[in-house]
Amino acid sequence: MEKPCVAGGRKAKARLTPATKEKRTGSTSSLLSAEEIGELFSRFAAAMPDPRTELDYVNPFTLLVAVVLSAQATDAGVNKATKALFAMADTPEKMLALGEDKVRDAIKTIGLFNTKARNVVALSKALVETYGGVVPKDRDALESLPGVGRKSANVVLNVAFGEPTIAVDTHIFRVANRTGLAPGKTPLAVELGLERVVPARFALNAHHWLILHGRYVCKARKPECWRCLIADLCRFEPKTPSPATSGGASVN
Repeated sequence: MEKPCVAGGRKAKARLTPATKEKRTGSTSSLLSAEEIGELFSRFAAAMPDPRTELDYVNPFTLLVAVVLSAQATDAGVNKATKALFAMADTPEKMLALGEDKVRDAIKTIGLFNTKARNVVALSKALVETYGGVVPKDRDALESLPGVGRKSANVVLNVAFGEPTIAVDTHIFRVANRTGLAPGKTPLAVELGLERVVPARFALNAHHWLILHGRYVCKARKPECWRCLIADLCRFEPKTPSPATSGGASVN
């Protein structure tokens, strides 16, 4: 809570503006020019004109559940578990009726399954009791649900409702920092930086392009720079050479 300004006392805390928030969260300016950023996303758009999430879902509710289950788990692992789960329960009402024990049994191949089962049932109850069984289209409302943080809320807003949000996971965080597109010390800093620099015409799909690029090309331990379609724009050095390159010469 902000303290009032009193005579002889300390000044009241200033309300954080977006720019101030960026500074305090560690966001810095892009190392790429506007022209380079436009070219970067143009290449992604040409290579992946219709990018999609790799999580299986049938409606906003099942997407929300899949996203909650995906924390510290692979999309493939989540899809394997949710195939049976969603066959039994694809609405908040059905999930609530299914109960925590059966949800736990269905997702026991996923890490943290005890906590996740509890959260899935709890968020289903909240949706039924507070939102009439409908997944809200508001970030604050989504974040009020058990097991749902800002990243998860952004995924749902983007994928289910077509909002130009960017959910900064480990892949997007890595790509944004390595390339110089939106350097930041925290996921929030990177998110704010990306919101500032991504051209509006690319905003809807930016989340998918960046996460897929990080997952399959700009990998954590050894980025595959030799087959990267934005290698000449990327600020990461030295570039990883192709396994077939003799003498270990770097990619220019």
